[in-house]
Amino acid sequence: MKKTTKYRRNGIQWTPWSQLEDLDFADDLALLSHSHQQMQEKTELLNTVSTQLGLNINRSKTRIMKANTKNNNPITMNGEPLEETDSFTYLGSTINKHGGTAEDVKARIQKARVAFIMLRKIWRAKQIKTNTKLRIFNSNVKAVLLYGSESWRSTQKTLKRIQTFINKCLRRILHLKWTDKISNTTLWKMTKQLPIENEIKK
Repeated sequence: MKKTTKYRRNGIQWTPWSQLEDLDFADDLALLSHSHQQMQEKTELLNTVSTQLGLNINRSKTRIMKANTKNNNPITMNGEPLEETDSFTYLGSTINKHGGTAEDVKARIQKARVAFIMLRKIWRAKQIKTNTKLRIFNSNVKAVLLYGSESWRSTQKTLKRIQTFINKCLRRILHLKWTDKISNTTLWKMTKQLPIENEIKK
């Protein structure tokens, strides 16, 4: 990777004095460039250097995402165009070409919903104390939901979606019916939960 970006001239402007060339963790790599030509050059160089080291780039897992551009020309590798996408997942977070956090929040809620459903026997179990259930909820559902939330753009719409999901889960854990009218403040007090806006700011 150092050989691919050693000239530090094909990235995106990160600060007035530096450019961000790539994001990499273990074998996950995201190349960054602000022009089609530079991305093509960087892709070709990465492929060449990888081949020299005996490494092969997995084309089936390689995607191109373009943002704020009218250039429809494909990025190619070994003469073959790479598949384009409107979004991709990097280190568990969903990034899309329009920016923002809506897609990532949607994906997080879905993953947390699946985690909650998989634990439904625990929520129903009468022999398990409520405090124990809440600890399980915090560590196995809420942790999944709020992964990467530090980088979210916390709009009121986003916070409301997340809070609504959490409130539904808490009511299920407490076996509250929809006819049981209690305020959100009371619900949070009963379950020792913070409002999601405060939770994200922690």
